[in-house]
Amino acid sequence: MNEFEIHIGLSNPKTPTNVGAVLRAASCFQAHAVFYTGDRYDRAARFYTDRQDTVSSTPFTEVSCLLESAPENTKIVCVELVEDAVPLPEFQHPNKAFYIFGPEDGTLSQEMIDQADSVVYIPTVGCLNVAMTVNIVLYDRLAKSAQSIASNELICKSRNVNNRVRVKTELTNIL
Repeated sequence: MNEFEIHIGLSNPKTPTNVGAVLRAASCFQAHAVFYTGDRYDRAARFYTDRQDTVSSTPFTEVSCLLESAPENTKIVCVELVEDAVPLPEFQHPNKAFYIFGPEDGTLSQEMIDQADSVVYIPTVGCLNVAMTVNIVLYDRLAKSAQSIASNELICKSRNVNNRVRVKTELTNIL
């Protein structure tokens, strides 16, 4: 097993658009797998929106219980607007994390919150949708990580085939 691992759990996700965006984020931030519960996504899956076909590169699995699906030796991190949770800017991400996100129109159960190793929230006025929340948490993890993957090689590999734009050399020398 890898020293750094990311797994994502979605509790009864509601919309295929948000699930597609979560799968894209999972692929972009190199998550190992996405698990989900509930039947709402399956009913809406015919409207699938993941244009990069990330489900073929990031395992996406329906499970009956997210807690029982947590990979071994992985810390459970619930991400939810609940009292006494840790604000994301203050949170130190574990090397091996199973991030569990609540549904767009509900919340994680008290049982799940009670069994988590950590509970964090994004300090915003109002709540974000699940796709935006996943993106912010995974970016925060990357930004705080000692593992730097930033490079021109990464940009060239990741960008759209129609993008060949560069920063002027004079600008990069100033910075």
